[in-house]
Amino acid sequence: MTKISKLPNDDKTNGWSRILPARTPNAPLDKDIRCNWAVIGGGFAGQAAARRLAMNRPDDQIVLLDASIAGENASGRNSGFAIDIPHTIDDGMDALNHAHAEMRLARAGIDFNEVQVNQHNIACDWGRRGKYQTVASERGRKVMLEPLAKMLDSLEEPYRWVEGADLQAEVGTPHYISALYTPGCVLMNPAALCRGLADTMPENVTVHEASPVLEFDNAERVTMKTPQGSVVADKVILAVNGFAPFFGFYRGKFIYLAAHASITRPLSEQERAELGGVEDWGITPANAFVSITQRYTRDHRLLIRQNIHHCQDMNCTDSMRRSLAQDHQRMFHQRFPMLPDVTIEHTWTGYVCLSGNHTPGFGQVAPNVYTAVCQNAVGAAKGAVSGMLAADLACGQDNSLIADMESFGTPIRLPPRPFLDLGVRTRMAWEGWNNRHER
Repeated sequence: MTKISKLPNDDKTNGWSRILPARTPNAPLDKDIRCNWAVIGGGFAGQAAARRLAMNRPDDQIVLLDASIAGENASGRNSGFAIDIPHTIDDGMDALNHAHAEMRLARAGIDFNEVQVNQHNIACDWGRRGKYQTVASERGRKVMLEPLAKMLDSLEEPYRWVEGADLQAEVGTPHYISALYTPGCVLMNPAALCRGLADTMPENVTVHEASPVLEFDNAERVTMKTPQGSVVADKVILAVNGFAPFFGFYRGKFIYLAAHASITRPLSEQERAELGGVEDWGITPANAFVSITQRYTRDHRLLIRQNIHHCQDMNCTDSMRRSLAQDHQRMFHQRFPMLPDVTIEHTWTGYVCLSGNHTPGFGQVAPNVYTAVCQNAVGAAKGAVSGMLAADLACGQDNSLIADMESFGTPIRLPPRPFLDLGVRTRMAWEGWNNRHER
């Protein structure tokens, strides 16, 4: 029996959910139950796994355990992008094949969730709006965007250059000099998507929120104990992303980063006119460690995500968030000087799980346990497809995308702490210095 020593901490700061209407969560588990399948984790991977299991095995009973409330953990805290193409790629045929596999997987995850959004009328501002990958300097254009354009040409993927005054006319801010616009990215409110997916599960899936697994035993059958009940299941899909090591899997193989975001109050009609630009856009910077991810939402708010730092303990204090909110407000005014009275309304933190070789934690890890974890910062697309494919793998369902997922390999073992901390922070400091022209 493994006692789970680390649980998600809902600090109730997630701006995406704070701007949504009140919702009644699914009831916590309050009794002892028996089922065919259990899925642990209620983010994009866990929800896709539970739904796919229900499709594959309509007569089986499936239980989904979410440690928190739908939309409040990492999946509901991202910047609201489901990205379909890789940011960068190396030269060579192997790299191109790898990129094609990445795109097949990402697009399958996006398509899987899009079907649910349309079928169940999930109100999450889902839209295939595309995204702008931006740079703020000529050096950034040469070093980052031009190689990306070459990659997209090799992949025969559509894109267009947007530069100077034309770029400002589309996104409002004069901060960037060039961008590559690609059309396949989906923008959404991720917390609303998580809520909607949790509330529209098939009839043979029972969702229990606020039901963290405190003890886990994968003997002949898997036993999970929660604060008020327990589950015994024949098989389990573990979709807890960075918390997998606390269940005994992938120990010493994950790096954790804290990513901080802020969202403004809604812009007035006059402020919207001052901003200009198109509706509902998204910006991903060519270097996310230095520059800023941005969104302009359908309800006329502006989001900034910046200040990514190494946080192996997954802990961010309220005082740190207050300081970050001030930084974000300053950055906002630098980029949107035409909006001097617009203020930050919410600031929150989400934790990103990476492996040292950028591979997922996917597959069968014990006779009755499968994992769909470690999405390497692209969970809205890759989380969904990894959960879906973990369900297919566990059910023996033939799916050619499983080979794509397995082709990436498995996470490598990392140096022990404090050497890991030193190495990650040194690498991030070097990224910041080497790309300071993109601030």
